[in-house]
Amino acid sequence: MRPSFHPRLINDPFSDPGLFIPFLFEKRALMFDLGNVGRLSSGDLLKITHVFVTHTHMDHFIGFDELLRLFLGRNKTLNLYGPPGFFHHLEGKLHGYTWNLVHEYENDFSMVVHEVHETQVLSKTYACRSRFRSEARTEATGFSGLLLEEPAFSVKAVHLDHRIPCLGLSLEERLYVNIIKGRLKEQRLPVGPWLNRFKAAIYDQKDPGAPFSVSWKDQDGLVHEKAFILGDLTNAIARMTPGQKIVYITDVLGSAENVSKILELARGADALFIEAAFLHEDLDLARKKYHLTARQAGDIARRAGAKSVQLFHFSPRYRGREATLEGEAREAYAGDTYRD
Repeated sequence: MRPSFHPRLINDPFSDPGLFIPFLFEKRALMFDLGNVGRLSSGDLLKITHVFVTHTHMDHFIGFDELLRLFLGRNKTLNLYGPPGFFHHLEGKLHGYTWNLVHEYENDFSMVVHEVHETQVLSKTYACRSRFRSEARTEATGFSGLLLEEPAFSVKAVHLDHRIPCLGLSLEERLYVNIIKGRLKEQRLPVGPWLNRFKAAIYDQKDPGAPFSVSWKDQDGLVHEKAFILGDLTNAIARMTPGQKIVYITDVLGSAENVSKILELARGADALFIEAAFLHEDLDLARKKYHLTARQAGDIARRAGAKSVQLFHFSPRYRGREATLEGEAREAYAGDTYRD
C-alpha cells in the first residue's frame, strides 16, 4: 500500500532542518520547520498550504523569506503556526521590506498566522494588499494539543523545552484510502482531481448508497461523466487501511519532562524524525545546548514504539562521523542498555 503522505527532510542532516510532506494525488503539501528551502523546487513550494515552525531560531525559519517571495502576487492563503512570540518574529521579517507596490497586484495573497500557547491559539491575518499590516482583531481558540483537523488527517503539537518554547509535531492520518490503479483501468476511469472528491466523501462518511459522479476531460478537451453508487465505487477501486503517523522532534533538552511529552506524542509513530545533535560522549555539552544525543534519540524511538526512525540536525563537529551517530542511535533503538 502506498501511503498518502511522503515526508522527506529538505536537507542533509548537517544542514537546516525542515520536513516537506506532499500529499499523494494532490497538489498540496505541509511543512514542519522552514530552514533553507533552496533544494525544493518552486513547484514543490507552491504546493504548501500550512507551515508549522517549531521555533524561530534562524536555521528553522530562514526559509520564510523564500516562501514569501514565491507566494507574492498569487491568489493563495498560507497558514503558519509557531510558538509564543511568533507574531513578533514574523512581523519583524515583514517590516524589513518595503511594500509600497503590493496594492497594485491583480492577485491577492494573505497569511493566517497562529501563535500557539499552552492553553490557547491566537490567530491574525496579514494581507498582501494591506502591506501585511495585521488585522486589528486577534482571534483566540482553546488549545489542548490539536492544531489542525481536516477530514483526512490532524496535526497535533506539544510544547517542549529548548530554553524557549519549541513545538513537537505529529501528523496523523485517520484512514488511508488506497486507490488500486488496476481497478481504475477495469472501470475505464483516469487518475484525476475527482479522486480528491471521492476520498473526501469517504472521510466525511457519506452515505454509501448515495450517487457519486465521476467526470474528467480527455486529451481533446471533451468532458466525460460516469455515474456510480458511492459504496459500489469504493468496493471496486479502493481499499481501506489504518492511516500513518508522522512525528517531528527537534531542538529539545533530554529532560524527563521533555521525554515524557515526546513519548506521549510519538507513541506508535510510523515515521519518527528526531534530532541527534550530539554523541552521548558529549552529553554534558548536549545538556548545555538543550539538544538530544543520538543515544537519547534512539532510546526515545524504542520507547515510543516507532516503526522507523530518521535522524537529522547533526552538530557540524561530527562531520565524517555520521555512521557513529547513526550506530549509537541504532543500538539504543534495538534495546541495548541505556544509561543517561
